[in-house]
Amino acid sequence: MALAATYSTNSFADTFVAAGPTGNLANNNYGGGGALAVAASGLAKGEFQTVLKFDLSGARDSFNAQFGAGDWLVQSISLQLTSSPHNNAIYNPIAAGSFGISLMQNNIWVEGTGTAGSPTTDGISFNSLQNSFIDSSADQDLGTFNFPGGSTGANTYSLSLSQDLVSDVLNGNEASFRMFAADEVVSYLFSSRSATAPSSQPDLIITAVSVVPEPGSLALVGLALGVIAVRRSRSH
Repeated sequence: MALAATYSTNSFADTFVAAGPTGNLANNNYGGGGALAVAASGLAKGEFQTVLKFDLSGARDSFNAQFGAGDWLVQSISLQLTSSPHNNAIYNPIAAGSFGISLMQNNIWVEGTGTAGSPTTDGISFNSLQNSFIDSSADQDLGTFNFPGGSTGANTYSLSLSQDLVSDVLNGNEASFRMFAADEVVSYLFSSRSATAPSSQPDLIITAVSVVPEPGSLALVGLALGVIAVRRSRSH
């Protein structure tokens, strides 16, 4: 049986971006707020998307230390999000639904310092995300997921192991995710990295397995080969 290890890391940059009911919020930044949001475009308060950025160098270094450089493979990657209550008139009412996650090719977006109550223009906005950071020909689909509704509790989503995402882990790169509505009803509010409790911040959970057999496994293989050799010698 292959050895396995798990490493988790919180986002080091994240923000929601909002279009607003009439496009009136599309140039605002909300990177310093305690909540993130995804909402469908046809809702009363307008469309919301979220971007998150993770540093994967700690995962690479941890797995290299445990298994040896080049002696492990990525088995699974999951994103854990903690639902947050609705506490500002900017947000749509919370509603269950579907959302998508994609791996962005462009990691140079800036989180900014705005909040839901006091937006700024010093970081990524809805308009700049659409015009400068989404690459529909190169960004990679990581899956479509279900938000069950509610304003409390953690939900964990198993991401597709796209080629570039696995490469980012193996090489210890930064990885940016974009979250967006996949139906006409979803409105998901969850805690950001600025949330008070570290346990509620967005968490990326990576599991890797060793590609080098355990000593015990090698011994069993050797024993089996020995038994086969003895049986063959007796048959001649």
